[in-house]
Amino acid sequence: MSLSQMLQDRSHATCELCTSKTNTRDYNIPPSLTENVDNSLLVCANCYDQIEGNTEMDVNHWRCLNDSMWSEHVAVQIMAWRMLQRLRAEGWPKDLLDMMYLDDDALALARATGEHKDDSEKIIHRDVNGVILENGDAVVLIKDLKIKGSSQVAKQGTAVRNIRLDRENATYIEGKVGPTLTVIVTEYVKKI
Repeated sequence: MSLSQMLQDRSHATCELCTSKTNTRDYNIPPSLTENVDNSLLVCANCYDQIEGNTEMDVNHWRCLNDSMWSEHVAVQIMAWRMLQRLRAEGWPKDLLDMMYLDDDALALARATGEHKDDSEKIIHRDVNGVILENGDAVVLIKDLKIKGSSQVAKQGTAVRNIRLDRENATYIEGKVGPTLTVIVTEYVKKI
């Protein structure tokens, strides 16, 4: 059974955050590089666009988190926690966060994207031209790089898709060069 089908079955074909039945799609929670049922959820187009920052945040839309934060599925709990963190300045999300419980592993994964930090504390990753990098972006290498622990060399011009950011250090990103997952220094990449 495919991941999409498992998520559809689990959620009864509804968005696991707001319960909308229209335009649903799989969403793999960052920084996970592998897609499986434990780190993915089904979201509607409206939720997806706001999560990814494609549209302006509609605070009232996210009142649905009052219910979805109690989901039995950890991926849904993590996304509810992250969205409540983004909205915590509104007041009511802070109350929900005070009630919410995540075990240590889930909380560590929820914090991996830095949603809980103030803007002044967040680590910002920039490419060689100063363009801000985000999880899931595609970059191209601007010079040949030897891959540590291997005889492989990643050639200049190689595209690295679906990058993940190192939340502890602004100069490192992770991505797959061929079949190998590797750490890349941001000063050697340019956002596509």
